[in-house]
Amino acid sequence: MSDNGKNEKNSEKKEEDGEIALEEIIDENGNPQFQEKVKQLQEKLKKCQELKEEYLNGWQRAKADLINARKEDERRNQEFLKFANSALISDILPVLDSFDLAFAAESEKDSKFSKGIILIRMQLEDVLRKYGLETIKSIGEKVNLQMHEIIGEVESEKEEGVIIEELQKGYLLYGKVLRPARVKISKSKNK
Repeated sequence: MSDNGKNEKNSEKKEEDGEIALEEIIDENGNPQFQEKVKQLQEKLKKCQELKEEYLNGWQRAKADLINARKEDERRNQEFLKFANSALISDILPVLDSFDLAFAAESEKDSKFSKGIILIRMQLEDVLRKYGLETIKSIGEKVNLQMHEIIGEVESEKEEGVIIEELQKGYLLYGKVLRPARVKISKSKNK
């Protein structure tokens, strides 16, 4: 068998495998097979480029999705950490209330004992403030049902719906109501 015969058999075998060898395309005589092989190669190249673009776009989308998922996970973790202590802080709120009651019951407001209670309460409140606890302002404010629990109404000269007495302090934790303030509001004397 001649060298040309071997090359043709090799080229047929390589075409079956989906590959076109460079030797197959080179034809000094301008054979029509040469033009056909060039067309086939151009089509394969175009398909490969389209696949490459598709894979690259898919990879970029997947990478962006992963980055967004990580950011969302981090945001959720931060949110969880902010409010992880809410149960503990809720359990400490009655202690603050007890300090207020002890101070109110003390007859000698200027005694060392009273001052000690006030200082301990302030220290405890400062620690809780570091963890996002805030006191809800009540007296003199217009009632806000999201932050205030109305316990009663009192006839008053003040505008109706204004808080005139706070029975129990309310607290926010990072801007969310942890415990609403229990209050009495004013009502008009004419009713």
